Amino acid sequence: MKNLPHLALIGALAVAACSAAPASTEAAPADTAKLDASGAQPATPLADAPFTVKEVASFNEPWAMTFVPGTRAALVTEKSGKLKLWQENGPTQDVAGVPTVAYGGQGGFGDIIVAPDFATSGTVYLSWVEAGAGKTFGAVVGKAKLVQGASPRLEGLQVIWKQDPKVEGQGHFSHRLVFSPDGKYLFITSGERQKFDPAQDMTKNLGKVIRLNPDGSVPADNPFADASKPDGGGVTAQIWSLGHRNLLGITFDGTGKLWNQEMGPKGGDEVNLVEAKANYGYPIVSNGDHYDGKDIPDHPTRPEFVAPKLWWNPSVSPGGLVWYGGDLYPGWKNSLLMGALSGEGLIRMQIDGDKLHKSDRWDFGQRVREVEVRDDGSVWLLTDGEDGKLVRLVPKR
Repeated sequence: MKNLPHLALIGALAVAACSAAPASTEAAPADTAKLDASGAQPATPLADAPFTVKEVASFNEPWAMTFVPGTRAALVTEKSGKLKLWQENGPTQDVAGVPTVAYGGQGGFGDIIVAPDFATSGTVYLSWVEAGAGKTFGAVVGKAKLVQGASPRLEGLQVIWKQDPKVEGQGHFSHRLVFSPDGKYLFITSGERQKFDPAQDMTKNLGKVIRLNPDGSVPADNPFADASKPDGGGVTAQIWSLGHRNLLGITFDGTGKLWNQEMGPKGGDEVNLVEAKANYGYPIVSNGDHYDGKDIPDHPTRPEFVAPKLWWNPSVSPGGLVWYGGDLYPGWKNSLLMGALSGEGLIRMQIDGDKLHKSDRWDFGQRVREVEVRDDGSVWLLTDGEDGKLVRLVPKR
């Protein structure tokens, strides 16, 4: 397939946007009143990048992907409800046995990852949005066995977690997934569903990072678990951290630190170092403001809340997050790679202990929804939209 065109440098005033988001919540003009105190970072044209971009496949509104261990294939979710098995040396196939999803707004099929024991179990974990009573919706997470072959399918799909409560609206589901490096714990991002207050409400699992055992049960050592209660603390026991908004990327680095990115309101997109019991302050503090123009106090005004390691204002609308530990791209080792939706590109952040540095930002001229690394150290992206592309970054020699 042809390479993506080398497009011009994007403007500094990027528009904050989520895929198919309501204009009043994720497509408002970026706020220029608050400066990006963590350092301005203009985008670099692709012509000057240390890689070329090779298109290899097309999908309808792709949202997430994961490589299938031991193969040259990847599973790709399409937001409207299909799961595809892309094969580097074969056809792209539909995977049967997928759940019915509530498609609309920001809702639909979400993330997909393989279990740590995939080589023996064939288990995959996936997230999607389901409808509830009335006009309510919520994200759910399930696990199933992937059966490969001429007719790939999921078998034994079992729901292991749900957002609680389901609420009206179709935004800020988040529902990204990652396993801890030791394979013992599943982490789930749960957005505050554009309702603000649930992010600070410990009786709800909205606006939180969730930590579970692989079977969906709650680890006894979770920071808010309460063994004195019959249910161990219920929904509260699931919570690992709180005060989050719309978390669209989560990853562990090579030393076991957990990072997430999330969309701020009007400005204030951020990357956080996620720690047990920590409160990241939303909606009480943010380095952005409300879409109606009302001010939100900045993080420094409330030091009891954990401040982001990096933020962007104007917004870049983060999409996807992965740690890079390979050597295929010189200078990238021990970096976070993050897609940008309204920012239409790829952002690299160098990790320095518990600090982050904005290192590179490349202009793709297209919304980047997902970022993944294959076992050979190559970086792959999914661009957003009805004709979204799976692309590979080929290092320049």
